[in-house]
Amino acid sequence: MSFVTVVSDSVAAVATDLANVGSAVNAASAAAAASTTGVVAAASDEVSAAIAAVFGAHALGYQTLSRQAAAFHEQFVRALSTGADLYAAAEAANVSPLQALEQGVAGIVNAPTQLLLGRPLIGNGADGTAPGQAGGPGGLLFGNGGNGAPGAFGQPGGAGGAAGLLGNGGAGGAGGAGAAGGAGGSGGWLYGNGGSGGTGGVGVAGVNGGMGAAGGTGGNAGLIGAGGNGGTGGVGAAGTAGNPTPGPAAGAGISPPDVSGPGSRTGSNGGTGGAGVGLTPTGGAGGDGASATSTSGTSLVTTGGAGGNGGVSIAGGAGADGGAGGDATITSVNGTAIGGNGGNGSAGVAPGSSGGDGGAGGNALTASGVGATRGGSGGSGAGGVTGVSGGNGGAGGAGGAGGNGGTLFGNGGNGGVGGAGGAGGNGAAGGGGGLGGNAGNATVNSTSSSSGITATGGVGGDGGDGGDGGNGGNGGAGGVGGNGGAAVGLFGSGGSGGSAGAGGIGGLGAAGGAGGDAGTGGKAVGVPGVTTFGGAGGAGGDAGNGGDGGNGGAGGIPGGVGGRGGLLGGAAGTGGAAGSGGAGGTGGGAGTVGTGGASGSGGVTPPSGPNGNPGTQGANGTAG
Repeated sequence: MSFVTVVSDSVAAVATDLANVGSAVNAASAAAAASTTGVVAAASDEVSAAIAAVFGAHALGYQTLSRQAAAFHEQFVRALSTGADLYAAAEAANVSPLQALEQGVAGIVNAPTQLLLGRPLIGNGADGTAPGQAGGPGGLLFGNGGNGAPGAFGQPGGAGGAAGLLGNGGAGGAGGAGAAGGAGGSGGWLYGNGGSGGTGGVGVAGVNGGMGAAGGTGGNAGLIGAGGNGGTGGVGAAGTAGNPTPGPAAGAGISPPDVSGPGSRTGSNGGTGGAGVGLTPTGGAGGDGASATSTSGTSLVTTGGAGGNGGVSIAGGAGADGGAGGDATITSVNGTAIGGNGGNGSAGVAPGSSGGDGGAGGNALTASGVGATRGGSGGSGAGGVTGVSGGNGGAGGAGGAGGNGGTLFGNGGNGGVGGAGGAGGNGAAGGGGGLGGNAGNATVNSTSSSSGITATGGVGGDGGDGGDGGNGGNGGAGGVGGNGGAAVGLFGSGGSGGSAGAGGIGGLGAAGGAGGDAGTGGKAVGVPGVTTFGGAGGAGGDAGNGGDGGNGGAGGIPGGVGGRGGLLGGAAGTGGAAGSGGAGGTGGGAGTVGTGGASGSGGVTPPSGPNGNPGTQGANGTAG
């Protein structure tokens, strides 16, 4: 009996092509109809007319035959398309019963072994679905093991399922963060390759990065087959960087009320800023000193209250500003007016926080009569705090060992590559120094003899020093490579050892904090006869030093050892290469220096305050 094989898709394609050919022929016939059926005679004689009539008759006959051929072509194409549809429908109708029959037979065959041994006789094992679930075993007679599922956080990857008599082992699942990869499943007892080990999980993040987890071991082969490759080690986590964020400021110090009246007057000092409670609070600003005004009397001494110092945090906040000194004013005769000094800024406690600014000094004024004046000094700015160093990177995880080859014949699996070390965290910048407070001015407006009277401007406050930048964290070491699997049988090559992982790069050193600018000296102003001394400007704060760059992590040593060759024949595996060291981090730049304060103007004007000292560039880290 003869058999014909029909491909329904090809038949449908041929029908489409024939339809396109028919359309092209019909279009050509229609285009030629007008010029061929209506031939014009060459002359007006009877012979020319007869010749034209003959050609026209032939053209009409051709058009009649063309229409008949087009109708036949259309019927043929329709029949061919219908046949293709019928073949396709017949194939679709036959698929479902055959599949159902196949599934039914497989169910009957596998039912006894599934019930007694928990695995089918024929068929592949199921892949793991839940996190860290192992792959199912393959059929006892034939079938591959299922693949293990990846693990969740801190959970190892699922192991690959083992094959039966014939088949390959399933691959191990990747480990979750900080957990090892799953082992590959064993190959078939008679023939089959071992499954590959799963990749190790990355290191768990922390201040210092966690170590990457080991890769899973490759599965062993049975009698004949190659061992599975070991899994790659997990990458070490990078070290963290950054300063704690200071919280909300505590309450400001109390600013007492101003005082005024006859006789000598002294303003009360401003209160120290609050320390605050809770997580990393910032100290409160110091209170302003009270102003004092004397309205009558003789031989008076009137003093403005000093500004309160900024509050110091008890749990790790930023520095707070000092309060302003109170003004001193005398409107009568024979008195001395002294402005209150500004409060000092407080130092921060949180790493990398800025120092508080100094408060301004109070002004001193004698509005009439005879009396000396002295402006209050500006408060000093506090120094910035050193920035936090970056965390060290975690070491890379070890590569998994390759599986052994078959006991008769087969190559050993290659060892897994060691995981790369994590990068060191970048250092955090140092805090800026606080600004020095501007000094108070001194003014004498005496209406009587001013001989021997002085007006002295206050001294500007010094700027705070900048904090040093934090050092970069060191890179993590690379993980060691996994050993190659052995060819334990008579013939076969040993697996190659895995290369060791590269070391992580060092973190960048941070910039030092800027030194605080100093406060300006107070001006001294007086009527003729008054001796005026301008106040000296404060000294600028020193620049903070840059942080050192972190050292690069060492490359993994050693690479994996190659597996031995077969007992009768086969080369041993080559050893894995050592990992390359990580690059060192760049050191941070020094901060800018604080500018010295300008001196106040007066009859005698001292030089301006000196600028702060420069900082040093941080050293670059060494390569691993």
